[in-house]
Amino acid sequence: MNPYKTQMEAAKKGILTPQMELVAKKESIAPEKLRESVAAGTIAIPCNINHTSISPEGIGMGLRTKINVNLGISGDCKNYETEMQKVDLALKFGAEAIMDLSNYGKTNTFRNELIQKSPAMIGTVPMYDAIGYLEKDLLDITAKDFLQVIEAHAKDGVDFMTIHAGINRHAVEAFMREKRRMNIVSRGGSLLFAWMQMTGNENPFYEYYDEVLEILREYDVTISLGDALRPGCIDDSTDAGQISELVELGNLTKRAWEKDVAVMVEGPGHMAMNEIEANMKLQKRLCHNAPFYVLGPIVTDIAPGYDHITSAIGGAIAAASGADFLCYVTPAEHLRLPDLSDVKEGVIASRIAAHAADIAKGIKGAREADNAMSSARYNTDWDTMFRLALDRDKAQAYFESTPPTDRHTCSMCGKMCAVRTTRLILEGEKVDFSAM
Repeated sequence: MNPYKTQMEAAKKGILTPQMELVAKKESIAPEKLRESVAAGTIAIPCNINHTSISPEGIGMGLRTKINVNLGISGDCKNYETEMQKVDLALKFGAEAIMDLSNYGKTNTFRNELIQKSPAMIGTVPMYDAIGYLEKDLLDITAKDFLQVIEAHAKDGVDFMTIHAGINRHAVEAFMREKRRMNIVSRGGSLLFAWMQMTGNENPFYEYYDEVLEILREYDVTISLGDALRPGCIDDSTDAGQISELVELGNLTKRAWEKDVAVMVEGPGHMAMNEIEANMKLQKRLCHNAPFYVLGPIVTDIAPGYDHITSAIGGAIAAASGADFLCYVTPAEHLRLPDLSDVKEGVIASRIAAHAADIAKGIKGAREADNAMSSARYNTDWDTMFRLALDRDKAQAYFESTPPTDRHTCSMCGKMCAVRTTRLILEGEKVDFSAM
């Protein structure tokens, strides 16, 4: 029997777990350094004891930026087979985490199948599932009912859960005074706000936070402290509601660590580019350098259909400024449930943002693939270029759609390829375009 309940407890006791050793190997860092960071809370290893198919990953300072893919069943789109195809696609393109945000019917069937097959971390938002799981109207759900749903997800093997514990009465007062343009855009946050206003009670996840932590500790579930008051448009960013909740999240972070429960803190959704760096630094300061998990941020509100791009711009800036975990956004954001094509576009955009940020942060080994790609381009080695590409199939299809006469060039520049020209001169050869 293990002498510890959670990865954090083991780290505090000086125990190097198999999960820590695997993560240290993946990240090419010293295992003891990783253990110290897990003990301090600056790195989380979300790894439920019941998720036996997982390949553990670390999230936090000094590690590669990880990405998450959201999917799940809704009342309008309830094709379980399609959602599982999205899972396969997300895994193919390197997503380290998948959040099941199903909010229709009995969601545990899909969730259990997902946990059984996925080597990626699995996350959920129990608040989404409460109404369907309990088969009650929102007003009839009790505080203890909400805890029951958390325990059900933990037993199933969920590795991290978004818990909106920071939207307490004080934070609600700040939100109400502010009179936002978009009000609350967090689905879980809006449900909790409605429940609090209708019942007159405190947020149950805040009021019974210690009980929540006991459940999470039992199964080694990382708590992802949800930002119920995240800005839903750039005009609402960095307002009193957002910052008031963030202060509460900092306090809740310390309380979780005292119970040996690992923490991630969730961040803003929409934000102008010039505010992102300051927000990342503020979060790290107020939340004691806990791993920061951001949705976007989406940097402009006028690009529906292209929000994988607006999000990737914000995500790259956020991660370069200290964020550790990016939630993907697809072209379907604000419009509909994403299809398979949307999922692919969203994953690739987020991976580009994460990788670009890792280069900027100087993460060990981040430049290696870029340097290899540059060497392949210099040598016009198309096979190696395709192999190194984030999306090999797309790169190869583009090249082959208009094949060059000379395979040592591409169809854009032909024999006027700058790399070819310079190489010939440096090799002492003559540049001859007479045959063009």
